[in-house]
Amino acid sequence: MLENIKSSYFNKIIFSFIEDSRKLKIIKYNKRLQNEIDISLINYKLFSGRYIVFETKEKIKGKEYFGYDDLLIFEGEYLNGKRNGKGKEYNYNSSKLEYEGEYLNGKRNGKGKEFYYNGKLRFEGEYLNGKRNGIGKEYSFEQKLRFDGEFIKGNKYNGKGYDDKTSEIKYELKNGKGFITEYDLNGCLIFEGEYLNGRRNGKGKEFYFADKLKFEGEYLNGERNGKGKEYDFEGNLIFEGEYLNGKRWNGKDVHNINYNNKYEIKNGKGFMTDYTKLGNLFFEGEYLNGEKNGKGKEFYHRGELLFEGWKKKRKRKRI
Repeated sequence: MLENIKSSYFNKIIFSFIEDSRKLKIIKYNKRLQNEIDISLINYKLFSGRYIVFETKEKIKGKEYFGYDDLLIFEGEYLNGKRNGKGKEYNYNSSKLEYEGEYLNGKRNGKGKEFYYNGKLRFEGEYLNGKRNGIGKEYSFEQKLRFDGEFIKGNKYNGKGYDDKTSEIKYELKNGKGFITEYDLNGCLIFEGEYLNGRRNGKGKEFYFADKLKFEGEYLNGERNGKGKEYDFEGNLIFEGEYLNGKRWNGKDVHNINYNNKYEIKNGKGFMTDYTKLGNLFFEGEYLNGEKNGKGKEFYHRGELLFEGWKKKRKRKRI
C-alpha cells in the first residue's frame, strides 16, 4: 500500500512538472540560422532535441531541426504539430534529401519519392502509414528500372525485377513469393535469394559492398536458419555450420585471420570469432546462446587490441 502511494505521488510530481514546462518557451540559438528562436515546448520533442520553426502564426508551414546540431531534417506542411500534406525529409547525419512527397498524421501517406545518398532517384510510388504500399517502381544507382510492381507493408509483393545492365527480366514475384534482390542506399547489392511473404525464406546469399560474398545458406522468416557458410572480405571461409534464429548454433570457425586457429560451437555455446563488414577480426571469445558471453577480446579495424576482459549479454566488464 505504502509503495503504491509513493509511486502515485512520484508520478504526479513528474507529470505536473512536464505539463508546466510545456506551457513555457525556450530560447535557442540556432547556429545555422544565425539567430535566437523562441520555441514553444509543445513543438519541442522532449529528450530528442527536435524542434519545429513555423513560418506563420497559422503553423501550416514549417521546418523541423535536429536540436543538437541544428540540422534540417524536414520542411513542409503541418497540421496540429504533425506532418500533414507535402514535405521533404532529410538524413539526420548528412542533411541530404531522403524523401519527398505526401504525409498524413506524421507519416508518409500517398505518393512520394525516395533518393540515394547522391540525390538520384531510388523509388517512386505509393505509401501507407510510413511504408511503401501500392504501386511503385525501384531504380538502380545508374537510374535503370530495377523493380516494377506492387508493394504491401513495405515489402515487394507482385511484380517484375530487372537486370541492371541488360534491363532483361531477372525474376518475378507473385503474392509475395519468388526470387528477389536487395540493395542499400549506396546502390550496393546486399542480398539475393528466395522470398516468401516479404521475408527471406529458403536459400540465399548476403554480400559485402563490391558484391563480395558474405554469407550463403538457408533462411526462415527473414533470419539465417539451417545450414550456412560465412566468408571474410577476402573470400576466406570463416564459419561453416548451422544457424538458429539468425545466430550461430553448431559449427566450426574454419579460418582465423590472426591466429589460424579452429574453434567450435555446440548448441549455441563455445568459443567463436566475429568479423567486421570488411572481414577484419573484431571479436574473439566465449559464446552462449549465440551471443558474446564470458572471456573475450575486441580489436580495432587494424588488428590492435581494443579490449580484453569479460562480456556478459554484450556488456563489457574489465578483468
